[in-house]
Amino acid sequence: MAFLSATLDRVKPSPTIAVTNKARELKAEGKDVIGLGAGEPDFDTPQNIKDAAVAAIAAGKTKYTAPDGIPELKQAICDKFKRDNGLDYAPAQISVGTGGKQILYNALMATLNPGDQVIIPAPYWVSYPDMVLLAGGEPVAIEATLENSFKITPDQLEAAITPKTKWFIFNSPSNPTGAGYTWDELKALTDVLMRHPHVWVMTDDMYEHLVYDGFEFCTPAQVEPGLYDRTLTCNGVSKAYAMTGWRIGYAGGPEQLIAAMRKVQSQSTSNPCSISQWAAVEALNGTQDYIPGNNDIFKRRRDLVVGMLNEAPGITCPTPEGAFYVYPSIAGCIGKTTPAGTVIENDEVFATALLEEKGVAVVFGAAFGLSPNFRVSYATYDETLKEACTRIQAFCAALS
Repeated sequence: MAFLSATLDRVKPSPTIAVTNKARELKAEGKDVIGLGAGEPDFDTPQNIKDAAVAAIAAGKTKYTAPDGIPELKQAICDKFKRDNGLDYAPAQISVGTGGKQILYNALMATLNPGDQVIIPAPYWVSYPDMVLLAGGEPVAIEATLENSFKITPDQLEAAITPKTKWFIFNSPSNPTGAGYTWDELKALTDVLMRHPHVWVMTDDMYEHLVYDGFEFCTPAQVEPGLYDRTLTCNGVSKAYAMTGWRIGYAGGPEQLIAAMRKVQSQSTSNPCSISQWAAVEALNGTQDYIPGNNDIFKRRRDLVVGMLNEAPGITCPTPEGAFYVYPSIAGCIGKTTPAGTVIENDEVFATALLEEKGVAVVFGAAFGLSPNFRVSYATYDETLKEACTRIQAFCAALS
């Protein structure tokens, strides 16, 4: 359609949202479908946070706010960065957006020019490359293989950097793999970045608090203070606080960059929901006691899913350090045929056939930039996960 912007030809709709919507449509038609595509906790938002939102409504805190956040939330974010990450930010260095996605998008829109390159480890969250393309930049993927636990090496990063590189996007623990970088692994990457002062670092720390087996989270500016002045440390309340629908993301970074992001936001959405902001103040300042208990549940589910998927013929599923995803390889299924006659040519065909023949919705690996794999979100009930994995086992066993 000639009326539409040519920019739209560069991007595609979110595959994770598409899978979730497809599963909902099939359920509405009466089909027996288990959806493992959505990246959100199944826990309810904690009561203290909901109470803070109700109190804000009762107090009339329902007006426009500053475009990028109320002072109380900015201060709570400063306190969080100091408490959890040892990072000192002033309120003028903080931006609050409508979810973590808007924070990343604002930063890219505020900084990218045509020809600028953005390095993105693959597999990646589906939105990173498309946001870079929308902002006029060029995404450059580095493949993090199963053999290297889905983590890139310093040599790979060094080789990908060019004079045109503007950003390096870093996500640990990762969506879609759950892979987390240790302090030493991250230090090896930041040592490379210190040799290239024109490259800025954009971290996505959304799964910071969702870690298991004693894994200790760290973030680039914490590991290498020399990167502080060219790092945007991004986070949000969606995952750890079960607040996906409240839509609050935030970042700390250099004041000039934050001001540029504020300009973008002031001419697009303006302020995030005022009630959600006050709820986020309570999330960050209030009790954190429920997070370890939630993590125990996630760890149990992770171990259940990893164990059952590794029993499925043709599937190899590593154990991730964090988040609530696994990213199994289906290399052993490629080229085989389903009972319905479908040849598994790639992971998209695998995911489609799994949905149509067994009623399990997963996201195919090509959407995340690394095949042949698929992503499972285990943020749902144990019994649901058992049934889904049983169906996946049966699907793989029936391949010929």
